[in-house]
Amino acid sequence: MTPYFAYGSNMLTARLRARVPSTMPVGPARLADHRLAWRMAGPDGSAKCDITPAPGEVVHGVLFRLAEAELPLLDAAEGLGEGYDRETVTVTTTDGEAVPALVYRALVHDPDRHPYDWYKGFVVAGAREHGLPADYIADLEAVTSAADPDRKRAAANFTLQGGSDGADAI
Repeated sequence: MTPYFAYGSNMLTARLRARVPSTMPVGPARLADHRLAWRMAGPDGSAKCDITPAPGEVVHGVLFRLAEAELPLLDAAEGLGEGYDRETVTVTTTDGEAVPALVYRALVHDPDRHPYDWYKGFVVAGAREHGLPADYIADLEAVTSAADPDRKRAAANFTLQGGSDGADAI
């Protein structure tokens, strides 16, 4: 099983498992000397999460294990080579264990975009599901989001989060 560090919408186990069936959560982890940025230029016109070097800062996320044979599924979902590139970083678990893990870094940036409300909902729900620090979750909740003009896509994504529409989302 391959270690993978999720810091964005893939923190929500149901979302990641829908993409990669072998997904097994290990637990919370953190990536030192980086910060979370909502700057990846998504093909749908919105912003997605990215990580960027930032000395002294920390990105909280979730460590998962995935079947290596299913990595092409995650690569496809992340738009490997077009949306994100894959690399290995070292994350630290809550037990203090340093673990080399795969991570995706955005290739195309647009800091003027905002995430769609359903995408932000995935990020916040994943952070809550795995018990990330309350102040970190509050920072995620404070991010400005926009309504997705494609209401069918929005409804499908809210359903995966457990809600029926934006009113029920996080």
